[in-house]
Amino acid sequence: MATSSAALAVFERAFGRTPDVLERAPGRVNLIGEHTDYSGGFVLPMAIPQRTEIALARATGGDGVCRVVSANHGGRAPAMFEIGREERTGTWIDYVQGVVKALRETGVLVPAFDAAVASDVPIGAGLSSSAALEVALLRGLRALVGFPLDDVTIAQLGRKAENELVGAPVGIMDQMASSLADATTALFLDTRTLAYERVPLPDDTEILVIDSGVAHDHAAGDYRTRRSEVERAAAALGVKELRDIDDPAVAGALKEPIGRRARHVVSENARVLAAVRAMREGDLPALGKLMDASHASLRDDFQVTVPDVDRLVALAQGDPEVIGARMTGGGFGGAIVALTRRQKAAAAGARIVASYGPRGRVLVPARDGWTSEEGR
Repeated sequence: MATSSAALAVFERAFGRTPDVLERAPGRVNLIGEHTDYSGGFVLPMAIPQRTEIALARATGGDGVCRVVSANHGGRAPAMFEIGREERTGTWIDYVQGVVKALRETGVLVPAFDAAVASDVPIGAGLSSSAALEVALLRGLRALVGFPLDDVTIAQLGRKAENELVGAPVGIMDQMASSLADATTALFLDTRTLAYERVPLPDDTEILVIDSGVAHDHAAGDYRTRRSEVERAAAALGVKELRDIDDPAVAGALKEPIGRRARHVVSENARVLAAVRAMREGDLPALGKLMDASHASLRDDFQVTVPDVDRLVALAQGDPEVIGARMTGGGFGGAIVALTRRQKAAAAGARIVASYGPRGRVLVPARDGWTSEEGR
């Protein structure tokens, strides 16, 4: 157990003892394939160096109460809930409660526990801070109790927690990426079958991630509205999911706004498949154009960008070392991802942020601290 762990330090300060388990899970950046995962479509995320750590030990009180402290929410007074009586509060503890409830509903006897959480995955940046917490906690409980959970099951339980108790209608991509992706390859995922393949980035490229400073919330109304529009489009086309439609023109012929929403999803699925081919072939111009086209589709057809994010993407696309750039995550704020030439990401990021303004932050490549370790 690394003594430099932030979660370990918070746990020892809060509970006055050493935890039994220390686990972690990374955030993720999605290279391409946005708003396709709840339609059975294709996505291409990868892990980022930033991660969430959780330190755990069985509770000693015997009252069935879990006590959880978060370094990101004060780090001192614990949030508490009773095993078997998990209820939505509208606060960060719901992600923990949701995981416990999802596990219990599979028949696992979850013991009361004390836990401390520390994360450097930015909240509200579209980099799956919630999925990182869910996966880290599930890994921690797996180790604490010793019950068998494979990495795909962990992702499914994390999504169940977020969909049900938290109330955020997310797809499976975030949890699958946090559970299975690494920071050196992209995870090509079929969200219908959950089949996946790790695809290396072309050798002469590097990933750049910049936070716009505009936070978003997947449990809020706009994301829920888009998902509803996608479901309405599928029903209008007589299919279970838009994954079953191949022609963007057919999707786009629906009445507005669901025609534009459907056209984005159908064309985005095609872009993911084309991006995987471009990566395998090392076709950087094609890959860059696909990322740029993805952003345009998210802006114009799916309408989930905001002016600051559009401006940040435009600055990135105008940098001489950037091959392609787009918003990443659910939208309505958050971060952007760019593909740059190798060893040029840091310099490109500094130029872009200097032009964008003080709210911008280069997140990848990570500069220092415990962000320097990759993935798990």
